[in-house]
Amino acid sequence: MNSKHRKSIAVIVAHPDDETLWAGGTILEHPLNDWFIVCLCRASDCDRSERFKNALVVLKAKGIMGDLDDGPDQQPQDEKVVEDEILRLLPDTHFDLILTHDSAGEYTKHLRHEEVNKAVVNLWQNDKITANELWTFAYEDGNKAHFPKAIDYANIFESLSEKIWLKKYKLITRTYGFDESSWEGETTPLAEAFWQYKNPHSAKQKIKIG
Repeated sequence: MNSKHRKSIAVIVAHPDDETLWAGGTILEHPLNDWFIVCLCRASDCDRSERFKNALVVLKAKGIMGDLDDGPDQQPQDEKVVEDEILRLLPDTHFDLILTHDSAGEYTKHLRHEEVNKAVVNLWQNDKITANELWTFAYEDGNKAHFPKAIDYANIFESLSEKIWLKKYKLITRTYGFDESSWEGETTPLAEAFWQYKNPHSAKQKIKIG
């Protein structure tokens, strides 16, 4: 990530604020890269969609939103529906790097996060999206024992500087409008971590192992 080469990086997430919670510090630390953020849910939510647009300005990123069902009952989405929505929203270009959810999600338990991971990996494996490598968010909550935190033994782990973390925290509490005592406000990780995959096969194996 610290290469002098300007990188094209796609961030593919389920919800507006996922990009900030799980990778916001990384995005803020590397403003010269070309960031494109795909959010698959809540385009028709006037409040969340406007806040997402405002977050893009702070993150110095481009982005787009889709409107996959995100109802409270969390009925499973058809795999093809998720894949088609990603292809509709994501620019048809090669990326140096793609960031997305992990196969286990970032906490216990969110079906949409897991579905997005599976769709991205399938599309990468089938050459429908192309990238040099894939990073998936590496967090865990001890089966709801604590707020999600970065996994320190992940392939990539970085503690955020106070300056970067505060900017990320303001995105969550001011731009997105979550109360400081909300789950999102309490969660905002002080460090960020990622599992790194150089090829689709290794990412696919992670899904199978589960």
